[in-house]
Amino acid sequence: MSDQPDDDSKTEEATSKKIQDAVDKGNLPFAKEAPVFTSMVGMLMVMIFVIVDGARRLSSVFARLIENPGLWSFSAGEDTVILLYSLIGEVGRLLMPVIGILLIAGLAGSLFQNTPSIVVERIRPKWSKLSIREGWKRIFGSQGRIEFLKSVFKFSLVAIVAAVLLRTAKGDVITAMFVDPFQVPAMILTLSMKLLGAICAATLLLAAADVVWSRRLWREKLKMTKQEVKDEHKQTDGDPIVKARLRSIAWDRQRRRMMSSVPQATLVIANPTHYAIALRYVPEEAGAPLVLAKGKDLIALKIREVAAEHNVPVIEDKPLARSMFDVVEVDQMIPAEFYQAVAEIIFYLNEQAARRLPAVTRYG
Repeated sequence: MSDQPDDDSKTEEATSKKIQDAVDKGNLPFAKEAPVFTSMVGMLMVMIFVIVDGARRLSSVFARLIENPGLWSFSAGEDTVILLYSLIGEVGRLLMPVIGILLIAGLAGSLFQNTPSIVVERIRPKWSKLSIREGWKRIFGSQGRIEFLKSVFKFSLVAIVAAVLLRTAKGDVITAMFVDPFQVPAMILTLSMKLLGAICAATLLLAAADVVWSRRLWREKLKMTKQEVKDEHKQTDGDPIVKARLRSIAWDRQRRRMMSSVPQATLVIANPTHYAIALRYVPEEAGAPLVLAKGKDLIALKIREVAAEHNVPVIEDKPLARSMFDVVEVDQMIPAEFYQAVAEIIFYLNEQAARRLPAVTRYG
């Protein structure tokens, strides 16, 4: 059995990571009709802006050569080379704008859809390209059927437009048999421009529909199963079990470090059982009390236990302990709004120490 998930099970939209991975591999939505449409527009521009003047200039050069061959000297082989280079130059003057316009038009059809980028993955040889089975699927699969229907539609559209246009221009075609032969090329060019313009207008809708359809199909192919989404989240954010274990280890380390710092505390502000904050205040060390440890419930009781073992005063002030616990952070000084309340407690403790009285457990 194949390990590839069934298309029916792919019900989830592609994540941003899946889309970015596809873009990095060169898997981008591409509508083939867009470059075809822009190329036809380029051909129409060539007929309108280049062919008339270019053909007139080139024909005048050949006319001078045919009508007055004596203007050119053929006494040596170098003269023939010079004439050949001149003719090639004139032909190049006609073809260079044509090639430039068609090249820009073809590139515009691609650049309009996606930003250009160099993707090595697209040019790397793949054995699947040589697989008869994969080739059969590409030709006769759903995508192959769609391309076939688009080709039939384009052929039918061009045939209908050409038939309608030729029918309306039937009088001009018949008249062309009786006019000056030098006017026939201009009539053919005019008819060709009308035909190409009509085809461009007709295929504009096809190109726009193909752009929308190719992007929709690209999104459908990138859809993921629910398991693929879960696996990707695990790869991106990490396994939740492992992350919980790492958080637990980090918290244990922080708790041990806090408990080892409690003996250096100057005082502990506590709620009777729920909260405890160990502070250190030595005027020579810092300008404000430093938070050495904080905790609630069992951690708070442990802080009080360690403080009692090392004769660190424990001051019970319920409102202050509760409000400080939500704001202060370990290894940081207390915020300015608690300066006055903590200063009063430190002053009180200093008075008690000066009287050589035992440490109290209640304040206020």
